[in-house]
Amino acid sequence: MQTHQLKPNHKSADRKIVGRGGKKGTYSGKGGKGQTARAGRKLAPIIRELIKRYPKLKGYRAERFGKKIATVNLASLEKKFADGSKITSQNVGQVKILGTGAVTKKFHVKGVALSQSAKAIIEKAGGTVKS
Repeated sequence: MQTHQLKPNHKSADRKIVGRGGKKGTYSGKGGKGQTARAGRKLAPIIRELIKRYPKLKGYRAERFGKKIATVNLASLEKKFADGSKITSQNVGQVKILGTGAVTKKFHVKGVALSQSAKAIIEKAGGTVKS
């Protein structure tokens, strides 16, 4: 057995010095010594620590990054919509149409985000695109 392996037989308890007056507070309303007892003390406010824990979001109006725009291929529009139908943001929601797939129907697209290849394919099939 080494000296660093020795343990006391009794339980070690912190000695609490009870102040005079008041309940069982150690300082009994007088405050603590040290930085809190000195004039002109500068302790960081607790709210500052809470604010610093929040993640920083880059850019102006960073809440726009929470909104994701779905992508739709032309092949899925070919299956869902009939020939000559109007495709608006009210029909399909907030999406961007990508140019994957072939189109044989004439679509009239208005107010929906499109890729350049999708726009070319729709116009080649005889449809119209308005922004």
